[in-house]
Amino acid sequence: MKQLAVVLLAVLALAGCATKPEIARSDDELRAAAYVHDGPPEITLFTMRAVRNEAGAHSALMVNASQRVIFDPAGSFRNQSIIRRGDVIYGAHPPLVDVFTRFHARETFYVERQRLPVSPQLAQALLRAVQANGRVSDAQCALSISRILAQFPEFGITPTWYPNALSEQFARIPGVQSDQLYEYDSDDNSAVLEAYDAVRARAAQ
Repeated sequence: MKQLAVVLLAVLALAGCATKPEIARSDDELRAAAYVHDGPPEITLFTMRAVRNEAGAHSALMVNASQRVIFDPAGSFRNQSIIRRGDVIYGAHPPLVDVFTRFHARETFYVERQRLPVSPQLAQALLRAVQANGRVSDAQCALSISRILAQFPEFGITPTWYPNALSEQFARIPGVQSDQLYEYDSDDNSAVLEAYDAVRARAAQ
């Protein structure tokens, strides 16, 4: 059992579900980074799965409310230009969301995206919940997300440690639409974050 736990932690660390050092961000930085998306209120569950055996390796939740953020528990999607506090990534504009998914998709993992329209009130409540959650410990990405969703009875979610189990529960909610993203980069995909910096530089011109 102990050996299995060690292997599981290694897989999750590779896929991005391991605590990383945090860059302190001020309230002014968070306000400046805030992005208001013109789409309908909705949430998107990201599940990173191993191509070889479909094992779930990481979960993240995007919330589109008064602003759009990504709750990326214990995630590794971070650099100097990414504004995050705790495990909430601010400024989830389309280029960032695109790079977020492509950063996690690689030759060994793919990303499933499950989208669910929600009411403005529910979206705002979820935004407050992820902002209040704080940092998440290693290998607790699915647990932290499922615990947040379990606070809202309309989802019918039961807390779980496992990304695939969370995704399967989420898929049973009426109105969920899903797709998958495959990429064929190597597991060393640090260049994807460098490309994101270039996107921001071009947008600032």
